[in-house]
Amino acid sequence: MSTAVVVEAPGEHRLTAHEPRQPSAGEALIRVHAVGICGSDREVYQGNRPDGYVRYPLTPGHEWSGTVERVGAGVPHNLVGRKVVGEGFRNCQVCDRCHAGETTLCTAGYEETGFTQPGAMAATLTLPARLLHVLPDDADLTAAALLEPAACIAAAALKADARPGERVAVVGTGTLGMFAVQFLAAGSPGELLVVGTRPDRAELSRAFGATDFRTRDEKLPDDIDVVIETAGSASAARTSASLLRRGGRLVLTGIPAPGAEGLDPTDLVVRQLEVHTVFGAPPKAWAHTVRVFGTGLLNPLPLVTHELPLAEFPQAIELAGSGDPKVGKVLMRP
Repeated sequence: MSTAVVVEAPGEHRLTAHEPRQPSAGEALIRVHAVGICGSDREVYQGNRPDGYVRYPLTPGHEWSGTVERVGAGVPHNLVGRKVVGEGFRNCQVCDRCHAGETTLCTAGYEETGFTQPGAMAATLTLPARLLHVLPDDADLTAAALLEPAACIAAAALKADARPGERVAVVGTGTLGMFAVQFLAAGSPGELLVVGTRPDRAELSRAFGATDFRTRDEKLPDDIDVVIETAGSASAARTSASLLRRGGRLVLTGIPAPGAEGLDPTDLVVRQLEVHTVFGAPPKAWAHTVRVFGTGLLNPLPLVTHELPLAEFPQAIELAGSGDPKVGKVLMRP
């Protein structure tokens, strides 16, 4: 019997029998291969996700990979059998922002797989086929389960617009940070510095293309052209800005706790820093991610340290938030 995780309310979950929802017109039914756990899944389970960004009861899971098993009317039948990943944001497709390709800014309100709509911690997932991105036939589906966070960083890399030969840096050494290193390394930077709090990430950073690794208490440069921040703290944002030359470009992807003192507006103006932000990934970033993954320039597998069955959902949530340096990306396997 196939199963699904259902979070009834904060701190309350159950494993339940899963009945696949047959795809309606425009939809596809996916056989889920693997689903990742991230900090926002912990927020869902612990009950500290902001109002309006979660709807209980809920099957979580927004980072996933799988194979198309069935399609509804109006969906090309040649999708059946293909390996896919999928966007989470359920955009309206008709507002100005959607027409501009900025689907994460859809004005119809927030809806996302795994938060307000059923997610992938189940044997199957049914969603609009327009959200799917098809992978190469030989793609590793375990690795592909990490393409959702990779797409968020692809959005940051596209906004950073790092040119070959520029000096670039990444602040933060979690999953997002390691993806940022890979995307920036693919653009042939002159130097690629990684700044983090965990010295144990130095070796992996260099394996992904970093030319230098430093912890925040070491001497840091102040003439970097482009910085991507992935740590999600106000202090990381300040460190990121301090690395930049005058007129440098900063992309923030982390979300600090409310009320934290962040960047100094005077500093931003006087040094004419260019600041961008990213929340989620629009279709362009997803397509870029799948392309880079398909060419072998993006390698998520070294980031995966644990794979657990759905029955061990609480253990997976605990592992993912343990802070243990030996714990990287935690995947669940329906």
